[in-house]
Amino acid sequence: MKLEVLVADDHAIIRDGLRKILADTDDLVVAGEAANGNQVLERVRERDWSMVVLDLSMPGRNGIELIKLIKAESPKLPILIFSMHPEEQYAVRAIRAGASGYLSKEEDSDHFVPAIRKVATGGMFISQKVAELLATDVAPGANNHLHSALSDREHEVLVRIVKGVSLTDIADEFSLSIKTISTHKTHILSKLGLSNQADLIRYAIEHKLLDLDK
Repeated sequence: MKLEVLVADDHAIIRDGLRKILADTDDLVVAGEAANGNQVLERVRERDWSMVVLDLSMPGRNGIELIKLIKAESPKLPILIFSMHPEEQYAVRAIRAGASGYLSKEEDSDHFVPAIRKVATGGMFISQKVAELLATDVAPGANNHLHSALSDREHEVLVRIVKGVSLTDIADEFSLSIKTISTHKTHILSKLGLSNQADLIRYAIEHKLLDLDK
């Protein structure tokens, strides 16, 4: 019996590609798809899955919040993050939120099937880079970066601000008031010891929190 995988990505070409890759295996099959965060939650509620392959950037519910919502619905469901975002940006937070692995879309395609197989059978898939980030994050007395002190919501807001998304659009995306988003921005600047948005962008570039080629 094949392990049944739910693929969640808003790009049809990615979903089609993953389906074809797994069709060539003897033990894995894409048994369902979702194109946005709300569909992911609907699919998770419909039935049991062996695992979810999840893109972090989709319409509707997304990011770290979506991982937490999936785990709230199905605590034992393994999640492999398959994302365009570099490991430095989200990997540690994703695993803290309950993901069982993080694979960048920039990785060699040869890593994909072994990663899915490992996560679907109850293991963790951690690349060397992610392992180093996790080790730094948990090491006693480690000189962690200031942004590690940001809450998950503050981190999400930071990423959008440095990408040029307006506070109004961020508020709309998260269904929050612009006052709340402005407060998050103030807290972000304070925690990072920065004075303005230009400093924030420089900090994001320096710490690889901004996808310059996206």
